[in-house]
Amino acid sequence: MGVVNVTPDSFSDGGRWFTPGAAVAHGLQLLADGADVLDVGGESTRPGARRVAVDDELARVLPVVEELVDRGAVVSVDTTRAVVARAAVARGALIVNDVSGGLADEAMHAVVAETGAVYVAMHWRGHADVMDDLDDYDDVVTDVRRELAQRVDALRAAGVRDEQVVLDPGLGFAKAGSSNWPLLARLSELVADGFPVMVGASRKRFLGHLLAGPDGEPVPPLARDGATAAVTALAAAAGAWCVRVHEVAGSADAVRVAAAWRGARATSTVSTVSTVEDELPVDEDARTGWSTR
Repeated sequence: MGVVNVTPDSFSDGGRWFTPGAAVAHGLQLLADGADVLDVGGESTRPGARRVAVDDELARVLPVVEELVDRGAVVSVDTTRAVVARAAVARGALIVNDVSGGLADEAMHAVVAETGAVYVAMHWRGHADVMDDLDDYDDVVTDVRRELAQRVDALRAAGVRDEQVVLDPGLGFAKAGSSNWPLLARLSELVADGFPVMVGASRKRFLGHLLAGPDGEPVPPLARDGATAAVTALAAAAGAWCVRVHEVAGSADAVRVAAAWRGARATSTVSTVSTVEDELPVDEDARTGWSTR
């Protein structure tokens, strides 16, 4: 999923693609670089960001969604507002990517149920201006899984079908640097809950701090793409459905590496089982004993 920020203040590339023409051109370049989906957003969710008026968000997002759909792109709308989600889906968006998981707008789940759009429900505890104060977990993986399960329950109650739902652990949202790494290291636990999982680590603060120089200053967002691609490879190998990234080419390559890695591991496992079985005595009881372990 390639990020198309139609905003003046996003943390990594705010203002670069703020006009509809620039945003569409950027989206088309991301497609050429290997993106499968374009995620169009008109409101920054960087730490400390203030909300924009709904009319401003609509004016930023809808022309870009419509044009990219006309160009053949699979489009996601990045919004926490039901009215924006409904309007974007009416113009051809197939996915609603809601960082609040429906907590920011009680009408969101009904819109998802009515439209049938794919819905990415992210783990979230509060808006950007307060989220850094909400990083309080007993065990971050257990807590995030439980709170996402509550979002799934609310979606089902609103009539949303399970096959519409994608879950996102919400890296960087109400999570300081140390809270993000367990979610990545134990991503397979979230995958095991049965829903497709999206990972959004791209250029985030915890990567900047990881790569800090001797002075302790985090590297700037544009210097975090290599680390982002490394996370992409690991997330893909752990079974993630999608990664949301700003720089697509490196992560597309990382996904290919992860796919080859997983394929080779699967082949090696089958080969090892076959070899061990072939080396067993030609005794039917022995063969039966192996096959039923």
